[in-house]
Amino acid sequence: MKRHLRLAAGLACLLLFAAQASAELPALIPRDVLFGNPEKAGPQISPDGKMIAYLAPEGGVLNVWVRTLGQTDDRVVTSDKKRGVRIYFWQQDSRHILYLQDEGGNENWHVYQTDLATKETRDLTPFEKVQARIIAVDPKFPDAILVAINNRDPKVHDINRIDLKTGKTEMIVENKDGMESFAADNNLRVRAAKNVLPDGGTEVFVRDDEQSAWRSFQKWGPDEVSGSIAGFSPDGKKLWLISSVDANTGRLVEADISTGKQTVVAEDKQYDVSGAMSHPTRRHLEAVRLVRARSEWVVIDKAIKADFDALRKVRDGDFSVTSRDDADKTWLVAYAMDNGPIYYYTYDRPSKKAALLFSNRPALEKYTLARMRPVSFQARDGMTIHGYLTLPVGVPEKNLPMVLNVHGGPWGRDTWGLDPEVQWLANRGYAVFQVNFRGSTGYGKAHLNAGNRQWGAKMHDDLLDAKNWAIKQGYADPKRVAIYGGSYGGYATLVGLAFTPEEFAAGVDIVGPSNLNTLLKSIPPHWGPIKARFTKRMGDTEEFLNSRSPLFKAGQITRPLLVAQGANDPRVNIKESDQIVEAMRKANKPVEYVVFADEGHGFARPANRLFFYARAEEFLAKYLGGRSEPAGEIKGHSGEIK
Repeated sequence: MKRHLRLAAGLACLLLFAAQASAELPALIPRDVLFGNPEKAGPQISPDGKMIAYLAPEGGVLNVWVRTLGQTDDRVVTSDKKRGVRIYFWQQDSRHILYLQDEGGNENWHVYQTDLATKETRDLTPFEKVQARIIAVDPKFPDAILVAINNRDPKVHDINRIDLKTGKTEMIVENKDGMESFAADNNLRVRAAKNVLPDGGTEVFVRDDEQSAWRSFQKWGPDEVSGSIAGFSPDGKKLWLISSVDANTGRLVEADISTGKQTVVAEDKQYDVSGAMSHPTRRHLEAVRLVRARSEWVVIDKAIKADFDALRKVRDGDFSVTSRDDADKTWLVAYAMDNGPIYYYTYDRPSKKAALLFSNRPALEKYTLARMRPVSFQARDGMTIHGYLTLPVGVPEKNLPMVLNVHGGPWGRDTWGLDPEVQWLANRGYAVFQVNFRGSTGYGKAHLNAGNRQWGAKMHDDLLDAKNWAIKQGYADPKRVAIYGGSYGGYATLVGLAFTPEEFAAGVDIVGPSNLNTLLKSIPPHWGPIKARFTKRMGDTEEFLNSRSPLFKAGQITRPLLVAQGANDPRVNIKESDQIVEAMRKANKPVEYVVFADEGHGFARPANRLFFYARAEEFLAKYLGGRSEPAGEIKGHSGEIK
């Protein structure tokens, strides 16, 4: 009887919290405004500067549209019916669009070409069970593209030159050594490659021309950040690399291919270089990007300094130049906000004037969005951990229900800017904490390596320390904190409920692995070159990985869990979710399970996203007391409650 009275009292408190929050929170943002298709997104200017392409819905999914610059003759040119186009770009002739598409989320990407005049589309890589990766295009070679394809051997990608007029494919580099990746110079010659060493380190190879033999150029130990080949100098004699050798952070360096002599171009003592910007045709380096608390640019070429100064004044937000014509007169610029949609502008370089093109989700402008606050705290061992805290608008910033939203990877990081998932949670009344725990990238190799062999251990401690910091600051109610995430974030959710069963009120796991041994055994064949990196950072023995696998502690779970999984996921096989759900049900533990038949590692189809978020919203409202929009009828989803 006393237990029933306690449950009734707890439910009454949740309802009271929900009623109080709903009375003061701003208008409820409909889920389809946040998670449905954007109205327009991803604009790119044609190489000749005459047209703009962009993504917009057609037939319920995103397709490519084009318009003449400065006119309103918008027309759809692609005709995808299932998942929608998400990755596309202009062919150099300005008369075709190239885009990537897979089947049901299996990540077997094909390269498609659409003729703007006829709207005819052809598959340039028509191979079964094969993945294509675009390596390079070049303005000087408008009728060719380099594509890596694993049709000869599923474990490795060979480099192929595709004739964009005839569709003929010619293999130009047979990947006999199992290289992880390749890079082409500014004459479309494959002259650099990168591979993973048995100890998890990296080796960079170069060659002088296409007839020369590969030679080892640099070796990076397993404790370096996962560096990359950023490009070639205009004359092809130097290689740009992002490397942490002889430093804590990933620096942009320029290395002479002949002598090996190296010069540091840009660096930060705390943050890794995240990318570089070069001229579209001359190919010289212009700027370097650093993602600190927010995204910042370091100008290298003084010729664009006045442009960047002008762009910083256009509007608040972090800007990036997303597309440029070959004449370099017109730029397309995106501004990321934390409390508004992404705004796209055309920028005329001669006049230094910017004009609004469109925002990706104008419906969001009707609603009050929350601000994302960069924060930091000390972990229990003294390490500084950074993250972002978003608090709901219109209610006191204290004793709030909170969702610890854990990023995937784990070799990635959360960044500042509009996050529809964060805004959805904040709008429902939750504080949202995104934590760049140890093992996250972007903060140098000391931070990255502090996560080695710490899955389910110190990486999880950082999440608990984040939760306790938010409670100590007065933001979070200790009894109403949920853990939520996808991929590694889904694993962290399972760890949170299984390893520390009293810490969280509930958990939402999206495509998260439950058994690290079966995870590593089921990775795609072409991930073979990077498996050493996984074992270096995760662990390399069955016993150790089992000790860090939530599946074997499923019996300790006491708090409710929602699991969501794509049936075709090539990264985290559906068996990862099946086995944890089965184990919990055998132990009579509280679990809900939804599977999407036509999705992979995440949910691309709008109807599926809406179905998932409706379920998750209902789940969180039930156990944390936030408000919820009725699910309603969602047509066309493939979600099945198991």
